[in-house]
Amino acid sequence: MIGILGAAAAGVVIGLLVAPEKGKDMRKKIKQTAGDWADNLSNLWAKGKRHAEDAVEDLKEKGRRAKVSVEE
Repeated sequence: MIGILGAAAAGVVIGLLVAPEKGKDMRKKIKQTAGDWADNLSNLWAKGKRHAEDAVEDLKEKGRRAKVSVEE
């Protein structure tokens, strides 16, 4: 997944670099794009972390139920 994101980011940067624009505008666009990618990656990381935490809690709860069931 990281490889795909890296390749996509490289593609965006290359596309921006070959576009016929002024240097100032180009740098501004690259900075904005990098910021957007960082925000998206941060959100993706947080979402994955929440899902992992939820899965761990579900497993713990199932373990507790199994333990109670065995004890009965």
